[in-house]
Amino acid sequence: TKSEKAAGWKLLFDGKTKAGWHVYNKKSNGAAWKVVDGTLHFDPSEKDGTGDIVSDGEYENFHFKMDWKLEAGGNSGVMFLAQEDAKYKYAYYTGPEMQMIDNTSHPDAKNIKHRSGDLYDMISAKPEASLPATEWSTIEIIVKNARLDMKVNGVTVVSTTMWDENWRDMISRSKFKTLNDFGTFRKGRFDLQDHGNKVWFRNIKIRQL
Repeated sequence: TKSEKAAGWKLLFDGKTKAGWHVYNKKSNGAAWKVVDGTLHFDPSEKDGTGDIVSDGEYENFHFKMDWKLEAGGNSGVMFLAQEDAKYKYAYYTGPEMQMIDNTSHPDAKNIKHRSGDLYDMISAKPEASLPATEWSTIEIIVKNARLDMKVNGVTVVSTTMWDENWRDMISRSKFKTLNDFGTFRKGRFDLQDHGNKVWFRNIKIRQL
């Protein structure tokens, strides 16, 4: 909208093309990622062009916002501050993840810190504000200096400080503890996860802070 543009918001997805995105560690923009009715959609039935898709741009100090929904029983997520480098096989080796999952029927959602809106394997979303996975939910990730706030449908569900002793302690107690560079970067890409399930994203936008 005009007011959003005036406030500094920019679209990261134009709703018509995959411009601005490419498969992680590849030049391809991924045949399995399709633009469907103004959404960026992952189609797991496609055998070519699978894998996470990442933003061409790198960002620090930002307010990121988008809508997502999944097929029933699905799982996906968005990584932020992710690094693209041949020495990292996956974006999750470096970038923290805001989880998206069907809380009612995906087995991983039985785990604390693996539910929708969670800072994956680090902090549980409180309260849980995601709608059922097959309905659109809006998420926001706000990084300003070392402050991280995550919102679901307008409700703040995670607030923490990054890169301090407590942050390092959380990582040391997570599944990322053996990944030396995980969660250490202050600038990076957004990564939309191919977890083998149908997922749709729309209204992907960012404002630099």
